[in-house]
Amino acid sequence: MPRANPLLARVAPPPIAQADRWAAAYDGRHGALINCSQAVPNHAPPADFAARLAEAAASPQAARYGDILGDPALRHAYAAHVSRRYDATIEPGRVAITAGCNQAFFAAMITVAGAGDAVILPAPWYFNHQMTLDMLGIEKRPLVTKAETGFLPDPAALEALIDEKTRALVLVSPNNPTGAVYPPSLLVELFDTCVRRGLHLVLDETYRDFLPPETGAPHALFAAPEGEAHLISLYSFSKAYAIPGHRVGAMISGEALAAEIEKVIDCIQICAPRPAQAALPQAIESLADWRAENAAVIAARARLFEDMLGDIPGWELDQIGAYFAYVRHPFPDRPAADVAAGLARDAGILALPGSFFGPDQERHLRIAFANVPEDGIREVMRRLALNSGGDAGKDNREKVRNDG
Repeated sequence: MPRANPLLARVAPPPIAQADRWAAAYDGRHGALINCSQAVPNHAPPADFAARLAEAAASPQAARYGDILGDPALRHAYAAHVSRRYDATIEPGRVAITAGCNQAFFAAMITVAGAGDAVILPAPWYFNHQMTLDMLGIEKRPLVTKAETGFLPDPAALEALIDEKTRALVLVSPNNPTGAVYPPSLLVELFDTCVRRGLHLVLDETYRDFLPPETGAPHALFAAPEGEAHLISLYSFSKAYAIPGHRVGAMISGEALAAEIEKVIDCIQICAPRPAQAALPQAIESLADWRAENAAVIAARARLFEDMLGDIPGWELDQIGAYFAYVRHPFPDRPAADVAAGLARDAGILALPGSFFGPDQERHLRIAFANVPEDGIREVMRRLALNSGGDAGKDNREKVRNDG
């Protein structure tokens, strides 16, 4: 009897699909389901940008294969944009355009590590990163982070995890799932360790467009002389441009490494989707104000979420930022998946359990607040108040009944 690759057989099913099955059990008793499970924009791209996408899709050129590492116009536009944002010089030859950031990560991992090697992931981690390493037979080494220290990696702990099998450190900032933003000085310290120990630093900055504008450049690593050899930067156009279905991401590496990455991309998809590649070069600059306005809206949602959650007994906010809130639930004796499934079934709130993001996360839920308008956040809080557990939950349920 033929069998599947045993490495794949050990990989958990896609978490979002599992959460969607929990949502199907909700009977609508509180109103519409509020989906806080996935980082998906709840708005369409601007009409003129959507029109350019449609026009590009109708072009015969968009139906043909393109350059494996991306259309030259988008590689040049993205290199110029990153150069301005980080006050560094990025040559277009260092840029690869990918079918989303997940493909960029997959290609990066195949390029820098093989079966039996090790890659360090701060825990809690983004589940697709963990799944990728598992299916490639690459050992994942947890670099444990904690709420007490803002879920920031400890450079000393990183040093202790490195041995002759270690090939890379993966970081996500702003972080998924916690929302933590890594200070530039910490990124420099972690990068210096990677350089000294001969590792790649793979830095996923999918959510950087949602940082406050006053923060300036997220880091100075592109300007470091060692950056071309040791740094691989990942990015997604999905969230900031509201085009997740178009599947366009980007990566920046050294030109020598890009030649190896090209081999991987050629075997996965040959090239990223062409219509979005054609429409994005102009949008990178023309939609700057629109992106900033959306980031301000999401920042206001974060403030509201934080303020309101503080008034609900039993629920604690351990971290919030960019797109996500990492919340400690009030049921210490229940697995996080049971809490999340029950919240979907009984309250119509779909969130992801901490257990999807690595070991020792059973007390947490990840709530993607950025998807939810302010009225929806208020409704999330009303429903959470009904699901506080114990005497606090009883009091909250009584209060909601009395308030009508």
